[in-house]
Amino acid sequence: MKEIYIQHIAGLLGLKDWQVENCAGLFEDGDTIPFISRYRKEKTGGMDDVEVAEVRHWVDVFAEMEKRKETILRTIGEAGALTDELRAKIEKTVSSTELEDLYLPWRPKRRTRATVARELGLEPLADLMWNNKTRNPEQDARKFVTDKVADAEAALAGARDIVAERLSETAVIRENLRGIFRRRRITAGVTKAGRDSAEAAKYRSYFDFKMPLDRIPSHNLLAILRAENEGFLNVGIDADPEKCGAKIYYDFCQEHGYPAGPLADQIKTAVADSFKRLLEPSISGEVLREAKERADVESIRVFGENLRQLLLSAPVGAKRTMAIDPGYRNGCKIACLDEQGNLLYHTIIYPHPPQNEKVKSIMAVQQMLERYGIQAVAIGDGTASRETEDFMRRIQLPDGCKVWTVSEDGASIYSASEIAREEFPDEDVTVRGAVSIGRRLMDPLAELVKIDPKNLGIGQYQHDVDQALLKEKLDNTVESCVNAVGVGLNTASPYLLAYVAGIGPALADNIVAWRSEHGAFRSRAELRKVPRLGPKAFEQCAGFLRIRDAENPLDNSAVHPESYGIVDRMARSLGVTTKQLVGNAELCAKIHAKDFVTDTAGLPTINDILKELAKPGLDPREQAAEFSFAEDIHTIEDLKVGMELPGIVTNITNFGAFVDIGIHDDGLVHVSQMGPRGTDPTKVVKLHQQVRVSVTAVDLDRGRISLRLLPTSSSR
Repeated sequence: MKEIYIQHIAGLLGLKDWQVENCAGLFEDGDTIPFISRYRKEKTGGMDDVEVAEVRHWVDVFAEMEKRKETILRTIGEAGALTDELRAKIEKTVSSTELEDLYLPWRPKRRTRATVARELGLEPLADLMWNNKTRNPEQDARKFVTDKVADAEAALAGARDIVAERLSETAVIRENLRGIFRRRRITAGVTKAGRDSAEAAKYRSYFDFKMPLDRIPSHNLLAILRAENEGFLNVGIDADPEKCGAKIYYDFCQEHGYPAGPLADQIKTAVADSFKRLLEPSISGEVLREAKERADVESIRVFGENLRQLLLSAPVGAKRTMAIDPGYRNGCKIACLDEQGNLLYHTIIYPHPPQNEKVKSIMAVQQMLERYGIQAVAIGDGTASRETEDFMRRIQLPDGCKVWTVSEDGASIYSASEIAREEFPDEDVTVRGAVSIGRRLMDPLAELVKIDPKNLGIGQYQHDVDQALLKEKLDNTVESCVNAVGVGLNTASPYLLAYVAGIGPALADNIVAWRSEHGAFRSRAELRKVPRLGPKAFEQCAGFLRIRDAENPLDNSAVHPESYGIVDRMARSLGVTTKQLVGNAELCAKIHAKDFVTDTAGLPTINDILKELAKPGLDPREQAAEFSFAEDIHTIEDLKVGMELPGIVTNITNFGAFVDIGIHDDGLVHVSQMGPRGTDPTKVVKLHQQVRVSVTAVDLDRGRISLRLLPTSSSR
């Protein structure tokens, strides 16, 4: 990778040049983000997976830029206009905007007024004006009158069109105008369609809106741009045409000298036309796109953080689970699952109106609890959730069996998906949905990887942001979470295995097929027998896969097979076996890390090994904790200003957090109700965190609840 790109990435991310260079080299060798961040810390200086992913993003960006530069250089060269100076500018730039500005005069374009003027033979006249070589442009213009150019004024008009286009394609003019526009205000005004549409009412606060572009919050900008796309708002930037025109004229004069007399008037007329017709729409669009890109990045950051917290939600673990998808008229769908999440039995009960079969339902549930040895109950948080929770609390549950409320977001998407049909070809969508709810309680990560993150109800304008960037961030987040937790090689579904570093969907299917044919893997080394799983894939994935009860206990740890020899040396130094060392924190404490540093395994790696040996295979996720909503609050009508209530954080945005307080509609804790001005909601609360809130306002007509975060809270 070129030095200019390495230096730019390092400066952008606050890293050292050597860190970026080494990272880029590891990517070239085929190493994955989780593998690099976990097992190559000496090479990266201990960069975490988020930092490594950022470097990966920019490495890819500049790889594409390098291809673009090759195309641009070739095109300009074929036009005979590639000077050494221009080549140097193109090769040295790290800005895509600057690159496109440099290319703009030679970029193929649609037919324009300037094109027509050139076809009429007016470019030489434009050259005279552009290069300040005429003192009497009208007199020179008479030389260009033909049967197609009526008079001198027509010739001057055509020449001005060419000058206007050249002004709009001048890099320094474009960049200076961007600087002006970036400091101006974004404006929004309602359209006729917006005034006449009830659907536009949600954008009412933007019907007459002005705010400095560099200060507008990302969620406000995305909302405005969405409303513009829907035809409800006109959006622009309030740059002053006179000041912008003066700046364009000054930049022209700096390059070509100050024109005198009539030529100055011609140039100023061309400047005004260029700004109004070409530059203002172009620069305004570019600067708004820049602002949207920043808003996209911020929105995607919040989405990614929400997703990380959701995927790393506390699992209840391998328990026999009764999963209930609650409902009224259509009943409550029940699925009983074994410890591995396999479906044992399903049925429907009708404990709520209109059927009200409470006694029959109680008897049915009681029988299922006993027959299937149920150890946990998962209730979906959709329609009739609170009523079903109340119903279940009237039933005598087995000792240790607890009732949990589980998010249903995305369950319907999963139940109708190809994955669900493959897993349960003989069951309908209602059964699949209930199974998904139960499995989410047992192991959220293993179940949620089957669903597109955009359908999990945790985003902020996720359909409005850059979809490629969003996918990159979400894929990285899922991959990071899966590899941070580790995956059971003998129990994981192919959908979970596909996110393990170095595997992917095809190898995941091959692993499951090998497992089905040959039985459980007895060691990580047996992975080498899987078809198409070569040395590189093994290197990348092995450390993230776990084999419970393996002959070598290291196979159930995060110690990479390449370091098994180091662990063996550690054990020998203490006069014990590796099996005796693994999991013995007291023995591990006796080991001096520096004694085992080698050319390939530095101190960071040795310290990671010792940490893992003390607590092998430790799940980084928290333990699940019980939670109950206020018993006397079931509808929005039950709320009163000043009430203090328990709640669960269901979504986090830049403008606040949504909290489920046990009724149909979530309440909003606006960022202003979280802490001082400028507070970042993602730093105050976490997804699925248990909190206490007070009610500050209730809008019955719009179903909106405003809340304030109270000081005491705990993680779920």
